[in-house]
Amino acid sequence: MANLILIIGESGTGKSTSIATLEPEETFIIQVVNKPLPFRGFKNNYPLLTKEKPGGNRIIAKDYSWILKTLQQIEINKKVKTVVIDDFQYVLSKEYMQRAMERGFDKFTQMAQHYYDVINFAQMMREDLNIIFLSHSENKEDGTSKVKTIGKLLDDKITVEGLFTIVLNTKIEDGEYFFETQNNGFNTSKSPKGMFEEFKIPNDLKFVVDKVNEYYGG
Repeated sequence: MANLILIIGESGTGKSTSIATLEPEETFIIQVVNKPLPFRGFKNNYPLLTKEKPGGNRIIAKDYSWILKTLQQIEINKKVKTVVIDDFQYVLSKEYMQRAMERGFDKFTQMAQHYYDVINFAQMMREDLNIIFLSHSENKEDGTSKVKTIGKLLDDKITVEGLFTIVLNTKIEDGEYFFETQNNGFNTSKSPKGMFEEFKIPNDLKFVVDKVNEYYGG
């Protein structure tokens, strides 16, 4: 069973930037949105995987099925130890826009199933993998925040954060970027007891992965 990590935060709060510290030689990035990664040298460190460049370690996923196919390949590629799925919430948003003209509620059930299928498959992957989902947050009427979804099906039937043992929320204070490791009363942050010594840690995914591996004996 792979280690699943969910990073939640508003746009511009350091989620994608935190990728920069990971080791490219053992990292694969799945981008749900085709946009430059916000750190210097990303094209050299993470070249796109194409027929011309079969050694690339980054893809642009058109939909959930691309993500599943990529995860299936990574399952047998023992060189990869960390997978990052960037902008995961757009798995829902992109399918919603593509199917906007469809009537009825069945499409929402199908979209929720596709979203869940990716997480469920990732859970069952080899145990030496850390799979990191980066996703936007949304604020609820009661002032709390949660991972961003579409519609109420996922929220009513499945608490998305409940599928993850480790949920970190982004935080900016005095120009410094952090991850929160435990619930502050308004978000859904959580991590196993003793995994992180501090309530706030650097927004550094290598630091996070190292702590997870140390804790679980990886």
